Amino acid sequence: MVDKSFSSRAFDAVNGTLLVLFALVTIVPFVHVIASSFASAAEYNRTDFLLFPTEFSLKAYEYIFTTNALPKSLAITVFITVVGTLICLALTALTAYPLSRRRMHFRKPLMFLIVFTIIFQGGLIPDYLVVKELGMLNSYWSLMLPRAIIPFYLIILINFFKHLPDEIEESAKMDGCGDLRLLLRIMIPLSMPALASLTLFYAVFQWNTYMHAILYINDTEKWPIQVLLRQIVMVSQAGFVEQGVVEGEQSIPPDTVKMAVITVATFPILLVYPFLQKHFAKGVLLGSIKG
Repeated sequence: MVDKSFSSRAFDAVNGTLLVLFALVTIVPFVHVIASSFASAAEYNRTDFLLFPTEFSLKAYEYIFTTNALPKSLAITVFITVVGTLICLALTALTAYPLSRRRMHFRKPLMFLIVFTIIFQGGLIPDYLVVKELGMLNSYWSLMLPRAIIPFYLIILINFFKHLPDEIEESAKMDGCGDLRLLLRIMIPLSMPALASLTLFYAVFQWNTYMHAILYINDTEKWPIQVLLRQIVMVSQAGFVEQGVVEGEQSIPPDTVKMAVITVATFPILLVYPFLQKHFAKGVLLGSIKG
């Protein structure tokens, strides 16, 4: 084993310290949110910054689940996330594969148009007018189809397809395999690391749908979880429940209810990451470094 120099050990120490501090800055606020959601009203009111509650209470969770608003909104968000992610993956793969083939005509002009949309976008008003003319206002399709392909993720998958061995495609062609069958049976199974990464990216994007829901969804019965969370935050800040939400003789601080909703809205999407983590780093590196 080669002994490291002093400068190398110093760099490792500083680098490790900075990474630990960055991790704490990221994790501590989330721990505070979870701890506050489980704290009793008395403990929450007397503690400025809570990390480890000693008086547990489930009153905030009982309150937010007493109506159908949160469970229904959560189910809507799960539907949008699952269906929207599948649509995004399908359209991204179908677009990325032909653009990765050098034999495709007008490939460079099309790539220029795709990269151009990363820098310049139409804006909210043109987006709204397009969605309105297509008859998608107040429907879940307005939250899934207009952003079905994100150019940056498309470029990652194009680079991944581009560097798969050409011999695989040539062998499949010699066996009579068509382009669509080649994509479904060979290219996609070989691209699982990249697709796993895009699955996580698209799922988080769909789960956090907020601005487009505000613009396109007028029916409160169709609100996703992020919009409902915003309404709860606004009600709390407006002082609508200044004395707390009273349930029997137990007073629940509005901020505790807000923390509970944030926890419920965030926790489900966190459960997706462990299933994709082993492919995540490999997929991002293979899709971005090569090319």
